[in-house]
Amino acid sequence: MSPTRTWADPVETATGRTQWEPPFPDPEGLNPAPSASPPPAQSHNTKRRQYAAGQTQAYYGADTIAPPAGPAYGGVPTQPGQQPQLFTPGLAGDGQFAQQQVGVQPGQAPYYGQTQQEPEYINAPGFGQGATYQPPGVNALADQFSQMGVGQKGPRLFTTNLLAAPPDPLELHRPPPDIFLPPNSCLSNSPMANADSSYQRCTLNTIPTSHSLLQKSKIPLGLVITPYRTVKEGDEPVPLVTDTVIARCRRCRTYINPYVQFIDGGNRWRCCMCSMSNEVPQLFDWDQVRNQPGDRWARAELNHGVVEFVAPTEYMVRPPQPAVFVFLIDVSHNAIQSGMVATATRTILENLDRIPNEDNRTKVAFIAFDTSLHFFSLPAGTADSSMLVVSDIDDVFLPKPTDLLVNLTESRPAIESLLTRLNDMFQDNHTIGSALGPALQSAFKLMAHIGGKIQVLSASLPSVGAGALKNREDPKVLGTSKESALLQAASPFYKTFAIECSRAQVSVDMFLFSSGYQDVATLACLPHYTSGQTYFYPAFNASRTEDAIKFAHEFGEVLAMPIMLEAVMRVRASKNLRMSAFHGNFFVRSTDLLAMPSVPQDLSYAIEIQIEDNITAPFVVLQTAVLHTTCYGERRIRVITTALPTTNNLSEIFASADQVAIATLLANKAVERSLTHKLEDARDAVFNKMVEILSAYKASMTAAGAGASAQLAISENMKMLPVLLLGLLKNVGIRQSAQIPPDLRAYAQCLLTTLPSQLLIPYIYPTFYSLHNMPPECGTVGEHGTIMPQPLPLTSERLERHGLFLIEDGQTIFLWVGRDAVPQLIMDVFNLPNYEVLRGGKTTLPELENPFSQRLNAVVQKTREMRRGVYYPHLYVVKEDGEPPLRLWALSCLIQDRADVLPSYQQFISQLRDKIWENRPRRSKGFIPLLIERAGGWFAQGASAWQNGPSMTSSLLSRNRSGLES
Repeated sequence: MSPTRTWADPVETATGRTQWEPPFPDPEGLNPAPSASPPPAQSHNTKRRQYAAGQTQAYYGADTIAPPAGPAYGGVPTQPGQQPQLFTPGLAGDGQFAQQQVGVQPGQAPYYGQTQQEPEYINAPGFGQGATYQPPGVNALADQFSQMGVGQKGPRLFTTNLLAAPPDPLELHRPPPDIFLPPNSCLSNSPMANADSSYQRCTLNTIPTSHSLLQKSKIPLGLVITPYRTVKEGDEPVPLVTDTVIARCRRCRTYINPYVQFIDGGNRWRCCMCSMSNEVPQLFDWDQVRNQPGDRWARAELNHGVVEFVAPTEYMVRPPQPAVFVFLIDVSHNAIQSGMVATATRTILENLDRIPNEDNRTKVAFIAFDTSLHFFSLPAGTADSSMLVVSDIDDVFLPKPTDLLVNLTESRPAIESLLTRLNDMFQDNHTIGSALGPALQSAFKLMAHIGGKIQVLSASLPSVGAGALKNREDPKVLGTSKESALLQAASPFYKTFAIECSRAQVSVDMFLFSSGYQDVATLACLPHYTSGQTYFYPAFNASRTEDAIKFAHEFGEVLAMPIMLEAVMRVRASKNLRMSAFHGNFFVRSTDLLAMPSVPQDLSYAIEIQIEDNITAPFVVLQTAVLHTTCYGERRIRVITTALPTTNNLSEIFASADQVAIATLLANKAVERSLTHKLEDARDAVFNKMVEILSAYKASMTAAGAGASAQLAISENMKMLPVLLLGLLKNVGIRQSAQIPPDLRAYAQCLLTTLPSQLLIPYIYPTFYSLHNMPPECGTVGEHGTIMPQPLPLTSERLERHGLFLIEDGQTIFLWVGRDAVPQLIMDVFNLPNYEVLRGGKTTLPELENPFSQRLNAVVQKTREMRRGVYYPHLYVVKEDGEPPLRLWALSCLIQDRADVLPSYQQFISQLRDKIWENRPRRSKGFIPLLIERAGGWFAQGASAWQNGPSMTSSLLSRNRSGLES
């Protein structure tokens, strides 16, 4: 977590670290700190297999991301002292980046991970990678200057040239820019006083004091919130306040937090948002557990930015309801034949013990549907179940008042018996068609009085009854301005039904399996407005083990997820800040109250913020509160608080910009624009926003100003933003193409608007590893788990014909095999004699009895587990000369290359530069610019005249001289 720093306190009292020491580890856990311990010693009896002519060189000293190693498996050995060069297509000549890869150019910031000398100034472009020591006298003098307003205390701005700095994937693993709060702004010295960025992060970590200043920077102001991210091993658990003493502001209803002020001898507190004076609750200083006076300063809400309160009865409209799960299972011919029903019922059966049911109140129901509805009576205390068929789908009714929605514990034998037999009951079903709409209506009737979750498993396009849809897929429309119509809901039924569900506290999850068109865009309306999630398995076939494993894993994780029910969320902010637009899966009940029948873990929301009037406070506070019922029947309030300083200095605004949060917000805005306008408008909006930010930076922060410049300048902390937005433009969700099926595009848009930043960033900027020559410690267990290779830039220039590479975006893993891979590599990885017999496509890697296979499997396993979320990526083997569609799919992840009509990274940067030059403000020419322009013309004329003889040259000179004198 990036610690909150104050101007007046250069040493953190909680940790004893100076504010210039290396930052805390990456909050997402992607780039843990290197281990100080040496690597495990190699046993002298174990001989490590060598595959290349040159011996593999091992590099030690990293624990999670290892440095690049020497060649192996047929690689060409690197000459002593020679460093690999990075070449990006579209850039000038060969070796242009050689100097940047080998060493740092004069005046240029060193790259992440390189050994660097400590600069003479503090907070250098190395983001504080080492501590800077200054003699006490110098510090004292600096403090005196700062009191006089001389010098800068806050984020420091450093400029980089995008034309000369290739994207470095490791930059994305850094924490967001530090937050420099003014002195005495926080009650606590705890580094947890500000919410961790994995819960809540702002696009700017320093807020402009006026709307005009924000407009001048052109950076969008917004908040990215993941209120219920999973707590993995090593994460700080969210502290729970159990005494039901909740202090809130009487005027703005803000929850007490580390940024309030106690006044009147500690008997009152002043709100940090509206400055209202409030009384401290009587039991605030009483320890109810020990029944004695307690330590106020030890209370969790005064030390932590993320805290959860057990809510008293006044926060309840009704008593906490039990968790309810209604399973709607498609049993039409397509669903049975694909194996979906068998896989789904087996997964539910295996995960019955994982479904949240600690208080034994959880209720479940099962409804099967094709063109009719099949209800199942599950009486308690017996293993018998009976099926009740309703063929009238125009006027849906429940065939029985009891035993349809049953207690999971009491009816467990009947439930297990049904799940064991369900697939066999419909094995010979040849009905083609789907009454999904009536099935949803019946599930709603069954649970509307309680609320809960509907889990829909559908394998065909709804065709009969309410909500029936038609196949509107038209290849002629793809890639045209009419394509965006295919991404909008085709029927008003689903949105209307979703709003009814939201009112009744019913949430819907969609699991879609169709081998043909299924209209994901329309069906995704249900999860969108009921705060559920959509999962898509195109061409699902359970006879392929990989398909069955992926669905079973993801469905099982969803069933086991500790969901939050009957939730409402509101974001409050300091005076003159207003939440202006909301993005994500919820229903906006009033101007700023978001209704969420359930809140899944690791679901993200983006909110745009507007500055309504000038801000005079030295810092502002943003607080998200989520009132919910746990799936164990307890009413709680989760409060997430972030405090950010204000500034009227444009350089501090640029220096505090969070490129990951900006990319996340722009992804949400791009999807919304593609639905309300056209896909082309969404792409143009993303490109133009990048142009605006670069133009604003050039005009305000560089010496060139509005004039011509050979550089494309951006602040150091935003240098990955252009490549992130290029990845967004090349993402399936909004990419320019006439080959993307509407269902795939609609599902990609669902991911773009729901994935938390930790999953969204690799989805638009994939990860690329070289495996055949990875260091020997990669794939082994280090201090922070499996050690991963060092990620490479996303360009095919890094592919080698003899190599083995891994490309992954969090949803899919590609294992690229070069055509000249040596037989020993193929044998060690796939247990096959040579490259020719290897088949490409979806596969499961064998676990073989050799070190390289074990390390490779460990890397793949770590790739599937290292991020939050339920997703289990498929693994595809891609041969260099294999099937063209699979090759192109894998290569499309290398977003720095040119693909079809989409530009390479260097072409994209050039387009940005050209657009900035076109948009530059035009000025009337003075004498000096006119002289320079004429001199250029004279030079061209002189070069031509030189070739035509001396007489022509002399006449030109005399003519130009007379023109200048005039």
